[in-house]
Amino acid sequence: MKKTIKILVVVQGVIFTTYFISSAFYVNVQVAFLSSFFIMLGSFYAYKKMIVSKVQTKSYEGDRDALDSIDDPYELYDEKPLNETSVEELDLKEIVKEERAKIKTFSLSAMKEGGGAGFSAYRLVPYVFLVLGFIALKNNNMLDISIYLPSLLIGIFVAYVSSKELFT
Repeated sequence: MKKTIKILVVVQGVIFTTYFISSAFYVNVQVAFLSSFFIMLGSFYAYKKMIVSKVQTKSYEGDRDALDSIDDPYELYDEKPLNETSVEELDLKEIVKEERAKIKTFSLSAMKEGGGAGFSAYRLVPYVFLVLGFIALKNNNMLDISIYLPSLLIGIFVAYVSSKELFT
């Protein structure tokens, strides 16, 4: 935590020196930095919470490997034994019912499970700050895209470095 505070103090000191160039330059850098910094930290924290909750509930154990699900989405190459019965003996209606039961449908519980980190307040509040800050800069004729966009990278980099200490 101390390392993160030191990094933030140094970065804020460097950002403050841009005030001597112009106040518009300083405001663009500050708004962009804070927006991207808090968005990244919120994302890291929300995803960490989601992973910890999955580990605690052990809901990840039935999941397939991500690479395996990409390579073989329909489980065609699984090592399960195939049904060796003849075509006449197969009950096709029963097989169709079983396969339909395997298909994941859109449900509120599935949306809650997958969207928990995506719709977290830790991510949404910084995005609101990003949009409102951008609009405020634009309405006050202070927005300079050539300053604003590179300043977003500063926040991303500082948040990445800080998150290694905070969330590991």
